[in-house]
Amino acid sequence: LTEAAMDVNEAIYHRRATRHFSDRPVGKAMVEELLRAATQAPSALNLQPWAFAVFHGRALLQGLSQRAKSHLVATLSPMFELHPASQRYSETDFNVFYDAGTLIVIYATGRRFHPTEDCCLAAQNLMLAAHGAGLATCPVGFVRPWFDLPEVKQEFGIPATCLAVFPVAVGYAAEPPAPVPRDEPDVVAWVWREE
Repeated sequence: LTEAAMDVNEAIYHRRATRHFSDRPVGKAMVEELLRAATQAPSALNLQPWAFAVFHGRALLQGLSQRAKSHLVATLSPMFELHPASQRYSETDFNVFYDAGTLIVIYATGRRFHPTEDCCLAAQNLMLAAHGAGLATCPVGFVRPWFDLPEVKQEFGIPATCLAVFPVAVGYAAEPPAPVPRDEPDVVAWVWREE
């Protein structure tokens, strides 16, 4: 990646989701580097069951946001309507991609040996690589069903057999995200036998 290398632990401990992107575009070469980093993730039997759909352009993503929100509102579970954030999806000026200029959707290409978990590992690689290169990311999981619609996949030339797993907005942060405290590990069992 083009930015200075970052210590792995620093990336793990300081990467946070960004919900306020600047209008600075991400270059195509950088996106290609992020995709290569994603493919370095482990996968069951080394099947590498991932494929990527890249959407670039703020106006394009704004339009996708409106369409995904319409689908979400139309199919919203009654339980989710109780959530305070659900009202935002009806607001026309709310962009679910937080004004990012690039969106990468990771699709699973296989159905055997838990490909969705492998795609999530690829997503973590992508997000850590982005952070290390000075970029910001934000997973946007609730748009996954819209990207999995047959008509949406057909529109963008995505094979019907692909399963949308992990949409992630990518860009430059308008401001650094505030640190979010993390709980200590919840260890429910620790069986340690000295040999």
